[in-house]
Amino acid sequence: MTETPPAPNGPSGRLAITSLDISFGRRKVVSIDDLRLDHAEIVGIAGESGSGKSMTTLAILGLARTVGATVSGSIMFDGQELTALSQDDLREIRGRRIAAIFQSPSTAFSPVYKVGAIVTKALRLHGATKSEAADRAAEAMRQVLLAPDLLRRYPSQLSGGQLQRVAIALALALRAEILLADEPTSALDVTIQAEVLDLLRDLRETTGMSILFISHDLAVVAELCDRVAVMRNGVIVEQGRASQVLSSPADPYTSELLDSVPKLATTK
Repeated sequence: MTETPPAPNGPSGRLAITSLDISFGRRKVVSIDDLRLDHAEIVGIAGESGSGKSMTTLAILGLARTVGATVSGSIMFDGQELTALSQDDLREIRGRRIAAIFQSPSTAFSPVYKVGAIVTKALRLHGATKSEAADRAAEAMRQVLLAPDLLRRYPSQLSGGQLQRVAIALALALRAEILLADEPTSALDVTIQAEVLDLLRDLRETTGMSILFISHDLAVVAELCDRVAVMRNGVIVEQGRASQVLSSPADPYTSELLDSVPKLATTK
């Protein structure tokens, strides 16, 4: 795992979340005091299902309110307060500057359209001409080590791993600065999972993309992330360098999560 300097303590950094509360009526589901993502950094959010990880992603994308949640606090992106933006302004940032990939890549692609049509439409919505969209889509496919010819296929004609790479290619083609990866490998087999993790590492190195990697799998987080924040019941109970938190956890819940990670049997 690549070691990078800790995120800054001040208001700088690519993404800074402070005093963020997300509620459904009187029930608070997320309460984050401080979470930061710096330039070219991979930060993991780890925790069990229902711990608030995915809702945090929706809040960053400006979509939490669309599912009935109330959001308060601050989400700063390069010094701009996202929670104060209109939906029109958020659409300009969402996808183009902050992109997201999810657990099941097939849900991101309509089965009735070819993959290339979906990718180029997204690019054109963000200002690319028809020829620019085609060129950028082809180049992004090469960046994720896929043949551009796959853009001519329907989603059902691609494997889960290929679709996940296409989703990442779209983020690249949009020239996103932040990638929110919400359980992007949990639906893939171990071999394809390793390929996607390698791709995310390469993107960080080659493009300077910052990645917020959300997962319940601490083994994957340990392999990929520079820092980790452990969530339980919507609250970050512990965060720091992944190597330190996952080798010497300070919170009992982190220890419980680590104990639940399957271990290979050793022979004497």
